Amino acid sequence: MNNTLNNLLAAANQIILGKDRQIRLAVCCLLAKGHLLIEDVPGVGKTTLSHTLAKLFGLDYQRIQFTSDILPADIIGSSVFIADQQQFKFHLGPIFRQMILADEINRATPKAQSALLEAMEEQQVTVDGKTYALPKPFFVIATQNPSFHIGTFPLPESQLDRFLMRIELGYPDQRAERELLAGQLRYELLENLPAQMSVEQLLDLQQAVRAVYAAPALLDYVQAIINFTRQSGHYHCGLSPRAGLALLTAAKAWALMDGRDAVVPEDVQAVLAAVAGHRIRSGLGDSEAIVAPILTQVAVI
Repeated sequence: MNNTLNNLLAAANQIILGKDRQIRLAVCCLLAKGHLLIEDVPGVGKTTLSHTLAKLFGLDYQRIQFTSDILPADIIGSSVFIADQQQFKFHLGPIFRQMILADEINRATPKAQSALLEAMEEQQVTVDGKTYALPKPFFVIATQNPSFHIGTFPLPESQLDRFLMRIELGYPDQRAERELLAGQLRYELLENLPAQMSVEQLLDLQQAVRAVYAAPALLDYVQAIINFTRQSGHYHCGLSPRAGLALLTAAKAWALMDGRDAVVPEDVQAVLAAVAGHRIRSGLGDSEAIVAPILTQVAVI
């Protein structure tokens, strides 16, 4: 299975140039059954990355363009009255896909954003008192423009917490950008990109993540990180119990990607910024800067 993962990562790096770590984090997020938030300026490949992952994992994919006038019914669907049957029939919305791209999610109003809450947490939606299950697997990848851009509605903490990870792509380096300028257009490459993994293989990997071993000493280290965020005074709010579970699950997925069946502290450190950066409030800047005090002041037990 590691060969399959390596082939998948290699194929993704042929589309998204010079962003190996961000691609690994995105794949790690999906293996951990998490949802992914990609925040960055327009034009750096956020949408392309989501489409690439959908193609490589062989997932049914749907892009939803979030705008200021989008309604919850435009996302989850609505009940329509059928005159000849004298009854209402629920018409499935675009959310009923294995992977959803919520493009520019923070351009939608909080009411529209909230339509994703139940789906992301419980993999179901409720309309008119009736519950409808979403496909398995089910992932949301959301892109977000920086909050200083015009026409954005910041995601509330409850919405941010539904995302296992938040990453930034950033501008490519000189070598990658030159290759991008001289090469074929990315959307043309995507058209012929073959799947590297079946849905069944993905589900098996997700189960394998749960089986990765975390020793008591490793759990002590995770707890020390959680307690530091709550008690150190560096942060306005610390990590919640759900965030602690998210950190551990992401570390297990990272270990699995490295071919190991047990978590080491380096796995926790590798995913910490992506998992914790959007969950703990701080005036320190980007995610790496936010978690820097944790990495320097919390001793590995």
